[in-house]
Amino acid sequence: MSRQSLLPGLGGIAIFLAIWELLIAGGIFQFEYLPAPSRIAIGLIGMLRSGSAFVEIVHTLAATIIGWLIAVVVGVTAGAVLGLFQTARRYSLASIEFLRPLPAVAFIPVALLLFGFSLQTELFVIVIPCLWLVLVNTMGGVTAVSQRLQDVTRVFRMSPIDAVSKVYIPAAAPAVLVGCRLSMTLALVLAIVAEMVGNPEGLGYAVVREAQALQPEMMFGYIFITGLLGVGLNSLIIGLSALILPGVFRQPSIEWEQA
Repeated sequence: MSRQSLLPGLGGIAIFLAIWELLIAGGIFQFEYLPAPSRIAIGLIGMLRSGSAFVEIVHTLAATIIGWLIAVVVGVTAGAVLGLFQTARRYSLASIEFLRPLPAVAFIPVALLLFGFSLQTELFVIVIPCLWLVLVNTMGGVTAVSQRLQDVTRVFRMSPIDAVSKVYIPAAAPAVLVGCRLSMTLALVLAIVAEMVGNPEGLGYAVVREAQALQPEMMFGYIFITGLLGVGLNSLIIGLSALILPGVFRQPSIEWEQA
């Protein structure tokens, strides 16, 4: 994420927090469990100094990355197969279009019945919805490979493995990376949701725990940490994508941010 896009966003957040602080201090907002940002900051600093938040951060981060990696590996592989073979695509598209719109929370009861309150439940809830983003983008990227590039594989008599690794996947890389970036953000959201209702660990559970304990400063502190984690993961994917495809992926990412 470039400074040009980051600084205005930080400025907007600063203005929002300042207005929030003034409304609380002026007595315009008088909700019992809505603390001022200054009180939230004090609670957040206390959590970080004591180290109580790091266990939750590590758990959520690990679940997000592991679930995302599984979705990427399976999604890229299946998407490439469906993009390359028309017969497989013809017999699979109806099933994909049926399963893809299902809401992620619908899988939580299924996961609880299968795995109970565990990390496996969290990963199941993350992988299934993220898988479709990567698969559909990969399949679309492979099927969009130009006829000229396909002719190159025939002229040079490339083996199927060489054609896929040297022509199809590089040509489809921008679409694949877009799917990977979107699925990373979704993976974090699903991890938080799963921790709130399906696995009593991580940042999601911490938010619910502090709300039930009537500790709004701590609750908002964990929400703030979750936001920072999302920004960090998104920036990491953008940076890696720019390294893999310099000058190709950078501009679409900026356009997406502006949208």
